[in-house]
Amino acid sequence: MGERPILQAVGVSKTYRRGTWEIPALRDVTFSLSRGEVIAIMGPSGSGKSTLLNLLAGLDQPTRGEVYVAGVRLADLDDEAATVLRRRHIGFVFQFFNLLGTTSARRNVALPLLADRRPAGEVATRVDEALAAVGMSRRADHRPSELSGGEQQRIGIARALVMRPPLLLADEPTGNLDSGTGAEILALLRATADHHGMAILMVTHSEAAAAAADRVLVMRDGHLFDGRPPPHAAADNH
Repeated sequence: MGERPILQAVGVSKTYRRGTWEIPALRDVTFSLSRGEVIAIMGPSGSGKSTLLNLLAGLDQPTRGEVYVAGVRLADLDDEAATVLRRRHIGFVFQFFNLLGTTSARRNVALPLLADRRPAGEVATRVDEALAAVGMSRRADHRPSELSGGEQQRIGIARALVMRPPLLLADEPTGNLDSGTGAEILALLRATADHHGMAILMVTHSEAAAAAADRVLVMRDGHLFDGRPPPHAAADNH
């Protein structure tokens, strides 16, 4: 038997209710993601990408279907257990970085470890390793306002890596960067998957980001399809 996928969505659907109206956001989504694999999910705004990401992270519950992370069914977890699973098994990278502006890059990277109450020595070692992995050791004591967009995203990636999770979820990781800096971030994510066996799922509008992935899935009207989108799909973002 092969290794179990790190992430599985099985028949996942999500319907929102507005009075007597039912609004389907996701329709019977099924896919899996293995260690060391990079998947890009593309599609126009409003197609269901953000809804899917929230369900995969356990931030929302599907109307039907199941999500498994590291073999654990998210529906079986209470709020506290779901929070612990996210902290220890899932790294998050955001389009707008989501760094605390009042503290240093080093402290931002340390936050998941501090929330998990790791010993001070372990925190220091892991933070130094994560900063070195993204080439930001020399900027560790700078606040986000003193860093470029690309540097802030590198700090965001270091924060996602510091718990050594098997899964990374990235929401438009290059969406707020110029093309050259975006290419550097994509190369860093690709190297992370290749060298550390981390599974990465990116939600993106970027054809360049899709080109860095092993597999591209396309979302339209709540359905998820294999394959690259038609040329007009990227244009829907502009």
